[in-house]
Amino acid sequence: MNATHKWSKVVATLCATGAALVIGSGVANADEWPPIPDYPSPSVPFEASGFLTPTDPAYWNPLVAENRLTSPYGTSTRIVCTSFHGVLTGCWQADAQGNPHKLVALPFDFPNVSGSSMPGGGPQHFVYPGFIPGIG
Repeated sequence: MNATHKWSKVVATLCATGAALVIGSGVANADEWPPIPDYPSPSVPFEASGFLTPTDPAYWNPLVAENRLTSPYGTSTRIVCTSFHGVLTGCWQADAQGNPHKLVALPFDFPNVSGSSMPGGGPQHFVYPGFIPGIG
């Protein structure tokens, strides 16, 4: 075997390994819809709606205490949430192919300034993972 042939085999092996890692990591990072508990629970997943999105003027009003969603899909795809006593505790949104992605909850309902005094911390602001650089 000459040096060129050995080098070609090494490069081919590295490319195959790299491709397997990239494909495998995509599968490993895939989210799933929240499971329905097999025991009585106050936080059963449900289809959610009524989020304010950037196209709604009220989204930008800091005095409006409602749940917000910043996503490339707006509210056009399926959204499933869990809650406790009316406060959302987690949400998932489908992408264009219907695959679920766990939304990132911001620490407060930005730009709202009044909701944090409400029971349970008030409304939440959820962001689609990766839609805003540095979040998710």
